[in-house]
Amino acid sequence: MASPASQACGWSRPLTVAAVALLCCLLWGSSYPAIKSGYALFSIAQADLPGKLLFAGWRFVLAGGFVLVTAAVMGKPVLRTLGRHPRQLLALGCAQTTLQYVFFYLGLAYTTGVKGSIMNATATFFSVLIAHWFYANDRLSTAKALGCAVGFAGVLTVTLGGNGELGSGFSWLGEGSVVLAALILAASSIYGKQLSQRMDAMAMTGWQLGLGGLVLVLIGGLSGGGMGLPSLQALVLLVYLALLSSAAFTLWSLLLKYNRVSQVTIYNFTVPVFGSVLSALFLGETLWAWHYVLALAMVCLGIVLVTREPAR
Repeated sequence: MASPASQACGWSRPLTVAAVALLCCLLWGSSYPAIKSGYALFSIAQADLPGKLLFAGWRFVLAGGFVLVTAAVMGKPVLRTLGRHPRQLLALGCAQTTLQYVFFYLGLAYTTGVKGSIMNATATFFSVLIAHWFYANDRLSTAKALGCAVGFAGVLTVTLGGNGELGSGFSWLGEGSVVLAALILAASSIYGKQLSQRMDAMAMTGWQLGLGGLVLVLIGGLSGGGMGLPSLQALVLLVYLALLSSAAFTLWSLLLKYNRVSQVTIYNFTVPVFGSVLSALFLGETLWAWHYVLALAMVCLGIVLVTREPAR
């Protein structure tokens, strides 16, 4: 078994960080068209929030199961991790999985995949603002403040309607819910980073996905949610969503465990790019509207500004 020092060295190599981070971002970007396709395949109506929560819940129960089985096969302390930190894992799961995806799935039902992927990128800016208050070595600098301003301006740009009127393309159920989900993700990710220093990152990821997904299943089922009779295509899509979550969250947690936050989060700017392009390709959504292109460019520039390494 590799020593902790050799593991850290392997996960800290620049090429490894770049390749793994880009893979995670590609997987997360693909979830936007996949989720919206899942609503149709599972016959979940736009206003059926319990059905959406049930859909999300089974996705993350499966994802957590995949991670925990893999971790157990690798000899990770799966049961010991839960036994020592049950309350922390439940709190992380309820925040990072349950609460975040209540708003994320709700919002994505009332907006396009392109707009949702761009607006969800606000999680990076929220992370920077929250970290300013929690980490003495991660204060808000001039470049970070400028990046946040540019990024949020980009998010405002994506709410422009076709006639250029600000706010005409914004709804609280749609875009508002996606931004709130991004805020919850940013806050819970900082909590998750702190927990990963005290426990195995892979076991932590599996339990937070599984426990958070189970809460979603309970909420969706008890409130009358249903998913319809799935086809083979629907089941394949659900398994894909579960696998992408298990892989992306596990790999991202490992990167954050062994690297500085700024070295990893700089790649977040590719999530809205992947999400927008894949939504345009698979859902036939408009990508080349001027306010979408401008918003995407501004969000990417903002993320680069807030996450670039300071001059030494």
